[in-house]
Amino acid sequence: MLCAQDYRPALESGSFDPATVAWYRKPAAKWEEAMPVGNGRIGAMIYGRTDEEIIQLNEETYWSGGPYSTVVRGGHEKLPEIQRLVFNGEMLKAHNLFGRHLMGYPVEQMKYQSLANLHLTFPGSAEATDYVRWLDLRTGIAGVSYQVGSVRYLREVFASQPDQVIAIRITADRPGSISFTANLRGVRNQAHSNYGTDYFQMNGRDQNGLVLTGKSTDYLGVEGKLHYEARLEVRNSGGSVKVEDYLLHVQNADEVILYFAAATNFINYQDVSGNPQARNEKTLKAIEGKTFGSIRDLHLKDIEQLMGRVKLELPATGLTFKPTDERMSKNEGGPDPSLASLCYQFGRYLMVSSSRPGTQPANLQGIWNNDQNPAWDSKYTTNINTEMNYWLAEPANLSECIEPLVTMIRELTDQGAQVAREHYGARGWVFHQNTDLWRVAAPMDGPTWGTFTTGGAWLANTAWSHYQYRPDRAFAESFYPVMKGSVMFFLDFLRPHPNGKWLVTNPSTSPENFPASPGNKRYFDEVTGSYIPGTTICAGSSIDMQILRDLFANFTEAAEVLGQDAEMVAKVREIREMLVPAQAGADGMLQEWADDWGQLEKNHRHFSHLYGLYPGDNFSINRTPELMPALRAVLEQRGDGGTGWSRSWKMALWARLKDGERAADIFDGYLLEQCYPSLFSKYFTPLQVDGSMGLTAAVSEMLVQSHDGAVELLPALPKSWSSGHFEGVRVRGGFQLSLKWNAGKVSELKVIADQAGEFRLRTGGNELFLNNRKIKSNGTGTAVIKMKKGEEQMILFR
Repeated sequence: MLCAQDYRPALESGSFDPATVAWYRKPAAKWEEAMPVGNGRIGAMIYGRTDEEIIQLNEETYWSGGPYSTVVRGGHEKLPEIQRLVFNGEMLKAHNLFGRHLMGYPVEQMKYQSLANLHLTFPGSAEATDYVRWLDLRTGIAGVSYQVGSVRYLREVFASQPDQVIAIRITADRPGSISFTANLRGVRNQAHSNYGTDYFQMNGRDQNGLVLTGKSTDYLGVEGKLHYEARLEVRNSGGSVKVEDYLLHVQNADEVILYFAAATNFINYQDVSGNPQARNEKTLKAIEGKTFGSIRDLHLKDIEQLMGRVKLELPATGLTFKPTDERMSKNEGGPDPSLASLCYQFGRYLMVSSSRPGTQPANLQGIWNNDQNPAWDSKYTTNINTEMNYWLAEPANLSECIEPLVTMIRELTDQGAQVAREHYGARGWVFHQNTDLWRVAAPMDGPTWGTFTTGGAWLANTAWSHYQYRPDRAFAESFYPVMKGSVMFFLDFLRPHPNGKWLVTNPSTSPENFPASPGNKRYFDEVTGSYIPGTTICAGSSIDMQILRDLFANFTEAAEVLGQDAEMVAKVREIREMLVPAQAGADGMLQEWADDWGQLEKNHRHFSHLYGLYPGDNFSINRTPELMPALRAVLEQRGDGGTGWSRSWKMALWARLKDGERAADIFDGYLLEQCYPSLFSKYFTPLQVDGSMGLTAAVSEMLVQSHDGAVELLPALPKSWSSGHFEGVRVRGGFQLSLKWNAGKVSELKVIADQAGEFRLRTGGNELFLNNRKIKSNGTGTAVIKMKKGEEQMILFR
């Protein structure tokens, strides 16, 4: 682990770990290129500028509005007519009726907000030379080093989880050389400035600090009830500090340390009675007697125990130790396998930085946002994006980071139960395709998107993966009521298909694709007030059926583990067999809808009907080989391009099809077209974290899979990743693996059992040896090793 002053020479000489350090020779030109730090609750983006540094700041609970509900009473009275219209093929009429009576109100939701910008103005530093900046993913420290005249300056920034502050340290190699002015600025929604109700005030505090206070904006008729306070405190060695109105001046200091603290009055989605001033007072009081070194050491200990769990080494080449933006731009022209290791660890770092126990889950931008009107409001989009954020949590050995998602799912059952009752006349709870800080659960945006009733079920399946990777009875007991409530809703909501053979969801949709159903065409939608390509409404979309197959299987597993609800389990098993089966259409592709329809939008970015291949567990090469050509045909038809998150999903899908070369090709295109130099993924242009975090999961799937009844090593290994070391990856059943491979073949595997059980491993035709004794495999080529809790075993391959 490098110390701050060692980074520049180490970067220049290539004496660093290229899998955990991103670095650059110039400052960020825009926000998307800045370096992120975060402790799960507060986050910062560091531009790394020399003359006027900008550190953009967020606090996870600063959103527009306040506690509110989108439940519409009595909507279920119109549900039978909507269902009749759908079954009768009158989709547009069903769409409009759903829009009038079952949409939540307000139709849209609240927005995640930017909190503040810290400006540090350094006079005479515009002509800096010998510049580097870096982000060490292992330590969570961002650094900047540069020369002005004969003086070298160094800055380091990190977000401490133990001490709940963002710490900034500025040093110089000549005493008395540090002078700057600090301004802690609020952010207003200037696009809404004529009628927005947000505000902020900037003030000095005592003789060494700044304070920023403000209020969230009203939005969509929902009163802005969040108040915040942000504080900056300065500690200097040498020189002087003076506060003048809302500016803080440092003159001729030897060293300066700045601590940033922030809080709102948010307690939970129903309660905003907190005191941000008291919270900040407590935070800053707790570090009064601490040195920067002790705060830094505690931060390093905290993040190391998370980031240090997993190591991924891939072959290094001539590009590997170059600046990250150069590696990315030259990736197509030459191999740089180790860049995949860096992207893998960056996804893990984003999770550690934006999702910790007790915080909010990672939203579309994780925890970072510089815009009061961010793309898609930077909410929780649950027809793929929020789930994708958490695909990595279990395999990447960050199990505790899924806790905020599980908590959000529990909270969604509140309005989710009201929506089930009022909108659908059903028991249990239901949730659709978006939510915000206030945990609203009704359909939103419009019927084109809002008829996705399986968003909550998908979330429940994602959360249940925690049990599958760490079979823990206590978790099963605590989460069982949530999963049971989702199942109860669908037991009531499913309807017999007119063919008399199937049970289907109605209304339904396949996010966010427009079927070429009879008569479907561009029209003017009265809910959105705009033209849309067509209606998406249908009955029994393929993704609905696949999600429910997994939900019903997971519920059955949980019920049997806990010994509960035997009659309900029998009913669920019976109904599971009546869901629409997977079907190949006339074009050879897996059908996206129960009917064999084409699509209005070519090369659509979603792969909703391939949910069952990944992340779901409906299909596999071993269990459903007859469907593999139809699945592959979908991937071929939609191509390898698209948004950042779409490409990450494609990588994982090709990995499940055991095609490592195709997955690697998509990764190369992702780096060149849909990834910022900061390693944040793009949605064409807007920054999103789902692609970056989903890529981590995809790389895991290329190297280790455990979804199909046994562990398989290197199932989709590209030729360029011919040798490597993957340490600390987790697999289903409660095991942790470390494997080494050379020339594309595994040489050794260490297995650690977190609990007693059978470790099942596909041999792949290899001879396996344990304690110098050959391991026998069964008729399916699977070796079974019984292990005790805490036991370690080394398996050799020959």
